[in-house]
Amino acid sequence: MSNASSITEFLLLAFTDTWEQQLLTFGLFLGIYLAALLGNGLIITAVACDPHFHTTMYFFLLNLSLLDLGSISTTLPKAMANSLWNTRAISYSGCVAQLFLFSFLLGAEYCLLTAMAYDRYVAICKPLHYGTLLGSRACAKMAAAAWGSGFLNAALYTSSTFSVPFCQGNAVDQFFCEIPPILKLSCSDAYFREAGVLVVSLCLAFVCFVFIVVSYVQIFRAVLRIPFEQGRHKAFSTCFPHLAVISLFITTAMFAYLKPPSISSPSLDLVLSFLYSVVPPAVNPLIYSMRNQELKDAVCKLMTGCFSEAALNCPSSPAHH
Repeated sequence: MSNASSITEFLLLAFTDTWEQQLLTFGLFLGIYLAALLGNGLIITAVACDPHFHTTMYFFLLNLSLLDLGSISTTLPKAMANSLWNTRAISYSGCVAQLFLFSFLLGAEYCLLTAMAYDRYVAICKPLHYGTLLGSRACAKMAAAAWGSGFLNAALYTSSTFSVPFCQGNAVDQFFCEIPPILKLSCSDAYFREAGVLVVSLCLAFVCFVFIVVSYVQIFRAVLRIPFEQGRHKAFSTCFPHLAVISLFITTAMFAYLKPPSISSPSLDLVLSFLYSVVPPAVNPLIYSMRNQELKDAVCKLMTGCFSEAALNCPSSPAHH
């Protein structure tokens, strides 16, 4: 039985085998990554620089964009490098770091989405107490709790995952280092021990899920009691982006982790992991800006200002003559 320390690298699952398709995959990944960087970067800049957005909802949105940037930067650059250089290898320490960072950021994002559900609940169901229940100090504590919970969860899983011996080789059935494929490489007794720890995390995730569902049940009940259609529409419009992000995040992750073994296959697992690890960070900025006219205007103003400044600094610009 080989010890984990005897493994110096892992082999990740490739999306395709031919060089031409690998270049196509690299181009697709690069486009998605640049879109995620641009979208989340614009939201972070707009919220941080505009005092109009220094509110609870946008404070949480800024944290969400930071987490999205971190999570997609943890997985996609390595996948792009492997596609470009026609390799599958990732070092042992690189795999440990990737698993820790992805678990940390994903867990923190889930906790933050739970806090954002509470923010929408208080804003709609208890608007008169909003400033009392969700002041700046309370928001900072909730955000810190989300980041801290993700860190502790990731530290627990990473340390327990890589402290066990691996008996099943070093080929990971995933395009990045993730807990379930890594567990398949461990010995049977270690696998069951790790699976038990995973169940505890799923229970905590289920508690957050129940909290989100209960919050939105109360929100919908309160909104349906609003006598004016315009008021109902405005209330729903503030909830739609968050609800869409949660639905995308939870449905893809749940199907990836809880699908029946009978329909499991390496190609399906690869597609599902791509859907919940790469797609949400790229489309979340679009979801939030699509229904938020103020944020859309601020992002457009920011982009226009950047282009105007670039034009003024161009050597061929008349301003320099």
